[in-house]
Amino acid sequence: MKEIEFVTTVRAAGARVFIVGGWVRDFLRQVPAHDKDYMVAGIDEEIFQQCFPHALRVGKAFPVYLVEIDGQHAEVAFARKEEKQGEGYRGFAVEYGKDVTLEEDLYRRDTTINSLAMELPGGEIFDFYGGRQDIVQGIIRPVSHHFAEDPVRALRAARQAAEFGFTLSDEAKAAMAACREELAKEPTERLLQELKRALMTAKPSVFFRALQDTNLLQVTFPELAALLGKTQPEAFHPEGDAFEHTMLVVDEVAAETNDIMARFCGLVHDLGKGLTPEEMLPHHYGHEEKGVDVLHSWNRRMTLPKRWVQAGKFVIGQHMRAARLTKPGKIVELLLKVAAVPLPVEGFQAIIRADHHSLPPYLEEAPAIIHRLLQVDGHQAPNTLKGPEIGTWVRNQQIRIFRNYRFKEI
Repeated sequence: MKEIEFVTTVRAAGARVFIVGGWVRDFLRQVPAHDKDYMVAGIDEEIFQQCFPHALRVGKAFPVYLVEIDGQHAEVAFARKEEKQGEGYRGFAVEYGKDVTLEEDLYRRDTTINSLAMELPGGEIFDFYGGRQDIVQGIIRPVSHHFAEDPVRALRAARQAAEFGFTLSDEAKAAMAACREELAKEPTERLLQELKRALMTAKPSVFFRALQDTNLLQVTFPELAALLGKTQPEAFHPEGDAFEHTMLVVDEVAAETNDIMARFCGLVHDLGKGLTPEEMLPHHYGHEEKGVDVLHSWNRRMTLPKRWVQAGKFVIGQHMRAARLTKPGKIVELLLKVAAVPLPVEGFQAIIRADHHSLPPYLEEAPAIIHRLLQVDGHQAPNTLKGPEIGTWVRNQQIRIFRNYRFKEI
């Protein structure tokens, strides 16, 4: 059905329809808005079911229905209010129904920029808590004390700051800090979802810095918190400690590619420096091997995507030597490994460039060289060769291709 049909049916039942949350925020920010979430007020669930008998109920703690509107399965929720009675995001008693008001529903939301509603069909904006002004000023501010009742809201606020280029208010920072104890107990899959969204922002470092500023980095991503204070040789890293360097790298990779795996690999490339003993600083001998161990530990704690772990291990192990290789055989070996891991070649280039501020010629032209190397296979070997001899022939041909490759003049 069309949106106007949905709205007309709800209003005929004596109720009201609103678009709420992120769609309204983005509409006011004048950026493309996606995924309309609807909220109905002044209607009982039984009446709603009579109006939309084919709607699918998907909410557990409170009713959310999937209704086909304008060709999409849109979520329709009932106005509700909540009372915190336990720990975590499940510890809520929820009240919903025709007597819950729009103002009460918006009061339980996380930040003011998400506590906006647009009534249909007229398009009137309701803003009880100053969200519109906070959008204009670029501020992330909690609506109320309810913010800290779901601890993952702290991560969402940090991510919104990174996503929109907004500033966290003092109230937001205090509310985030208050989430620390419960956040440490949250299911790690909820943290992973926010990590994924944060990595896709224009400046992921804003997310991690916000967590550090509010004393939350240690309980959410301790592998990154361990990099704080790990000094580096100033001649190579004038930006500061290993945490500052990591933030610089992840932002530079993000500026170059939208590939989330590349951004994650940029984030983890120096994890091993967090294990460097104080007496060894500012040097980090063996941090590549240590970094792989830290990544495995992170994966055991959070269950990262398998392909992220595979690509991350490769980058951690190769990010230092990739910039230093000179022997053709070693270069060919590395390029073939680059081609085999689930990380785009361009992503590997972005990480090495951000880490070392330049690329060696063979990496500048890695996609073209890899393409040529992969044209060689064992079927082309002389018939007289058998077994391992074929592999040796293929490798020698690939080295010959690299030796004869004509690099572009810079």
